[in-house]
Amino acid sequence: MNETAVRVGDLFHGARLTPTQRRIAHSLVQHAGTAAYLSAAEVADLAGVSQPSVTRFAMALGYPGYPALRRELRGLVQDARPAGESNEIQRAVSAEAERLERLRDRLHDLDAVRTAAGLLVRSRPLPVLGLRAAAPLAGYFGYFAAKVHPDVRVLDTGGTELLDRLDQARAAGATAMLAMVLPRYPREVLAAVREAGLAVVAITDSEVAPVAEVADVVLPAAVGSDLVFDLHTGPMTMAMVVLQAMCDAAPEVAQRRLEEFEATAARRHIFEG
Repeated sequence: MNETAVRVGDLFHGARLTPTQRRIAHSLVQHAGTAAYLSAAEVADLAGVSQPSVTRFAMALGYPGYPALRRELRGLVQDARPAGESNEIQRAVSAEAERLERLRDRLHDLDAVRTAAGLLVRSRPLPVLGLRAAAPLAGYFGYFAAKVHPDVRVLDTGGTELLDRLDQARAAGATAMLAMVLPRYPREVLAAVREAGLAVVAITDSEVAPVAEVADVVLPAAVGSDLVFDLHTGPMTMAMVVLQAMCDAAPEVAQRRLEEFEATAARRHIFEG
């Protein structure tokens, strides 16, 4: 066991913990180098427990909540690092790279992704919902999805018209929607998902995120919380994985539409390269 793991293990030594809490402690020790940079949802996923269990674990150790415990863990990790080994920004990027590695390992089983792709590729039109922090991700997905799907409708603004637009999509024939639901989980998005009347594929940060209770397919991809604002590398990667699976689910249609787009782009001289 390395010095960092020993320091983290000492933090829990002597504490009276339930079996679930011992699982959390064990996971934190086993992943001591990076656990200090994980969110409560990520720790829950790592230990195979619920997010509230992580909060209760922190409180059992005398902390007001998980953020306070994480600050303590970060101090231990930083104290154990050799001087000059890396700075805070480098550690944040390293933690994000490790999240991508965990996402890669999860994608060994593509059943959920293929199920999601099947629902989405058949929906005409296809609503793509993402508000606030998730709005750029919805737009990014929508931009590329429109090249292989005939009717993509990006819903990236809230307000009183949001449910109207979902009603219109359903009336036009939509059967499924893709919802990007990222922390801090806007209530408006959750309400729209509940009332959409469509099969819902959700890209979110954790299997225990609020939207998981109402979505038909949940595709978790962890969000980095090491900087002032979250890093969304994982959810963006997952979005492109879903789009790839949609192309694989209907290869002839995707290829035809891509060829049509390229012909149009060449005729209109859209791109320099």
